[in-house]
Amino acid sequence: MTSPSPAREPLDTLQAASDLLRALASPVRVGIVRELAGGGKYVHELVAALGVSQPLVSQHLRVLRTSRIVTARRHARETQYSLTDDHVAHIVLDAIRHAQE
Repeated sequence: MTSPSPAREPLDTLQAASDLLRALASPVRVGIVRELAGGGKYVHELVAALGVSQPLVSQHLRVLRTSRIVTARRHARETQYSLTDDHVAHIVLDAIRHAQE
């Protein structure tokens, strides 16, 4: 008895997966997602956690927002960033664990 062949995904689904991986293809963006996996954070919290400049964090947040990986919510004069859903956090955390093996 043979096992069933894996389902073939439509090309647009493969393109969406490729776009997601491209959006994550930066150590700073991977770090941002790792930090946001624990809950929403403000830019200054991400700067402190990652040890990079505020303009650099903001630039990478813009890429993640454009890719709909993170969302932003205004709180008075600050903006809190959070993950759109937990799926991306699982991908990033698994990749980090894999790299540590």
